[in-house]
Amino acid sequence: MDIKIIKTPISKNELIEMANEGFGDLVKGVVDAAQEIIAFGGELHADEEVILIEQENSKREHTWGINIYPKKSKNEWLEFDSMINIKPHYGNRSRDVENPEVQEKIRIIIEKLVKE
Repeated sequence: MDIKIIKTPISKNELIEMANEGFGDLVKGVVDAAQEIIAFGGELHADEEVILIEQENSKREHTWGINIYPKKSKNEWLEFDSMINIKPHYGNRSRDVENPEVQEKIRIIIEKLVKE
């Protein structure tokens, strides 16, 4: 599956297609919270993060790994779970996104870039 960098809105149906081509029920993504862009479609969050760093000049401290389950309702579909989220130097010591402000920023970016 190709990694796509999302800068303009895509549909939820496009995410469902990505899920069907890959893991079946989920799409892995990496959000650049500073640039408000998302890389979707990689097998590993780390691959998506590298694409954002190399092609979009993203900074590690602003990239966060997520999983989206596009067939679930929007209040259940987002999961903050990725190895790339372990960033002790930036105050995040787990696979989760621990800072509620960063979580909210990610939710806003996803809402802006993924439409029904």
